[in-house]
Amino acid sequence: MPRACPGCGGQLGRAAGLCAGCRANLHAHVEAHSPLRAQPPVPHLVTLGAYRGVNRRVVRTLKFGEARDLAAVLGEALAGGVPAHWNVQAVVPVPLHPARQRQRGFNQAELLGRAVAAQLGVPCVPGLQRIRHTAQQARRHAAQREDLRGAFRACPDALPGGPILLIDDVFTSGNTMLACQDALNRAGVTDLYAAVIAR
Repeated sequence: MPRACPGCGGQLGRAAGLCAGCRANLHAHVEAHSPLRAQPPVPHLVTLGAYRGVNRRVVRTLKFGEARDLAAVLGEALAGGVPAHWNVQAVVPVPLHPARQRQRGFNQAELLGRAVAAQLGVPCVPGLQRIRHTAQQARRHAAQREDLRGAFRACPDALPGGPILLIDDVFTSGNTMLACQDALNRAGVTDLYAAVIAR
């Protein structure tokens, strides 16, 4: 059956994930401002742009439409924006709670992480565990979002030395990434960068 491109709605044809036009518009860039870094701002966050338009549609299709082939396309684009001088040694996806992963059947951050890691030539490792079940942050307004401190635990044996790239689909309030950063810092990770599809 003909499939529509999740980015623009046009015919996807034989292309996987996104049509050629939408792929050509995926431009990763590095941001220096986010809750993950205190002043002074230091470039640390790779993103494909704002959470609207094509970016919003592809995130929702990957996450809720089970279009897993999108992960390879988006992961390749994200990896292209990771500066070589970051010297990333491993990719760590933000984990889902086991109950949520059983319900959904997959973790979109893990799919993205594998794709990014393959492009960078580094391992994608299970460096974090989600140990507290929380409500879906994306479905809540900013004021309703939970404090996620203590929701994650690092797995030091899975973490190689050197800089780590943390991967998730969307960066909104930053609560999830901050909680992951805290857990990784406690495990001894000092050089931490991040990549998301949109923010």
